[in-house]
Amino acid sequence: MNHNPSRRAFVIRVASLSAVAGSALLLPGCNDEESAHFNYGIASGDPLADRVILWTHAKYSDSENAVSLKWEVATDNAFTNIVQNGTVSATADTGFTAKVDVGGLNANTAYFYRFSNGDSKSPTGSTRTLPSGHVDEVRLAVFSCANYPAGYFNAYAEAARSDAQFAIHLGDYIYEYGMFEADGSPAYASANAAVLGRISQPTTELLSLADYRQRHAQYKSDPDSQALHARMPMIAIWDDHEIANDTFKEGAENHDSAIEGSFTARKEAALRAYHEWMPIRTGADNAKIFRSFDFGNLLSLHMLDTRLTGRDEQISFTNLLNPATAATATATLASPTRQMLGTEQLGWLQNAMATSSAKWQVLGQQVLMARMEFPLSVLSALNPENTSPAALVAGEAAVTSYLTAKQKQAFGLPLDPVTEAPLLNTALNPKLGYNLDAWDGYPAARETLLMTAYQLNKKLISLAGDTHNAWHADLTLAGYANPALAGAKVGEEFAATSVSSPGFEDYLSALPSAQVKTIFEGVVDDLQWMDPSRRGFLKMTFTPAAAKGEWIFVNTISSRTYTADAPAAEETRSFIA
Repeated sequence: MNHNPSRRAFVIRVASLSAVAGSALLLPGCNDEESAHFNYGIASGDPLADRVILWTHAKYSDSENAVSLKWEVATDNAFTNIVQNGTVSATADTGFTAKVDVGGLNANTAYFYRFSNGDSKSPTGSTRTLPSGHVDEVRLAVFSCANYPAGYFNAYAEAARSDAQFAIHLGDYIYEYGMFEADGSPAYASANAAVLGRISQPTTELLSLADYRQRHAQYKSDPDSQALHARMPMIAIWDDHEIANDTFKEGAENHDSAIEGSFTARKEAALRAYHEWMPIRTGADNAKIFRSFDFGNLLSLHMLDTRLTGRDEQISFTNLLNPATAATATATLASPTRQMLGTEQLGWLQNAMATSSAKWQVLGQQVLMARMEFPLSVLSALNPENTSPAALVAGEAAVTSYLTAKQKQAFGLPLDPVTEAPLLNTALNPKLGYNLDAWDGYPAARETLLMTAYQLNKKLISLAGDTHNAWHADLTLAGYANPALAGAKVGEEFAATSVSSPGFEDYLSALPSAQVKTIFEGVVDDLQWMDPSRRGFLKMTFTPAAAKGEWIFVNTISSRTYTADAPAAEETRSFIA
């Protein structure tokens, strides 16, 4: 998500783990000075029906020597029935992380695993393989945007206590920012870091391999992160902050080559650290991580890379609204060749969806796919440089006028031809997506993807993150190629709020959250529901009959003591098959 002043300015315009066996999951293994230390827990990920990745970090005190590890997988937490075992090394070349791809496992089966070095043992973790054949239910805990200095990872702790079977992380697993701006003020989301004891390490912005490794280590040191990873396997994809804010295939908003050196070198360092520290299956090209997971005949999960593989550079609202640059920017935005996924990834996805026989086709991806469009009359009326009471009144009046005209049209009431009808005429009052870093900034690419699902007659679900707020919306066609299909529903999007990164309650602090909610739900045609102010995670339950999303919110991230209420009626939403 973009956190630079221009993005915030634009946004202002729119005014103790019990589910797993034993506390051993949270405690480090017994170590002595001659044994390796497991300071960052254990993790599992990228499960398939017959295998899963196991991960840990192990290092001797004050030594760069390689650490020889034994790993074991068992059907019980006492390890009386060990089904697989072997050895692996944690070396300086991998930052003393170690991964093993354990095969020969049974489908839809829970397992326990651990690592050891002599008498030193890692915590014990639980994992499971994917189901195969006929599947009645799958439960996923979906996360996005965990910012260490912003607050505690209570959402991870709550998910670890839930009945979710698999964790899905949609990116911004770490953040690359330093602690301070150039003027010495706190950097993004860091104002309370010292009080919370969560000062980012290193304190400078991440640029080198050593920087990214240190930041990953800090995030893995968090007890709630360790609890989540110990509880269930994770399927993860990166977003921009694993590298730099608003990344695209050739650069990023938060990278200045004149000062920070080669973006390619920075990206390579970031991706290497990501593969070292995440329980992800690493291939020959660590920049290529789009991949699919089949949960029997129930769902196919397609994890997409909307950042590095094919994304063209973002378009700014400044250029769209500036008369001197508007024509070029508008043409670029509407270009049929403008890419979000890139041709290789799009072809792979189209083939994967076409050959899948699963009931649900689920896209695990970073940014909002639904059309979050606002009329220009609203965008231009809310001037981010003028927050005086008079300006706010004018902005609210623009919203009220548009919503009044929209409601009258919905009820078949006559519109005033001078003051109301032009507001609903998109030729006179065009609509723009509020976030051009999302799929709204790549409309032709989105239409191609949605048309694929429409033509294949697939039940499509988009899982998204990035915005730090919760959303539920329809996925509809714009009708570029066939105007008769404009508005045709293809699927639904369930978007997770952040684990800890601040949302609209921070950006729109001058407006009550209820008002922000009213504006978005009233103005955006495809939006069914949103929450503008709370942190947590999304629990998705898939059955042959429905895809159900439940937003689990925690009441604070400023204390490790928190509450999480059962989702209210509007916080539980289903897409009926």
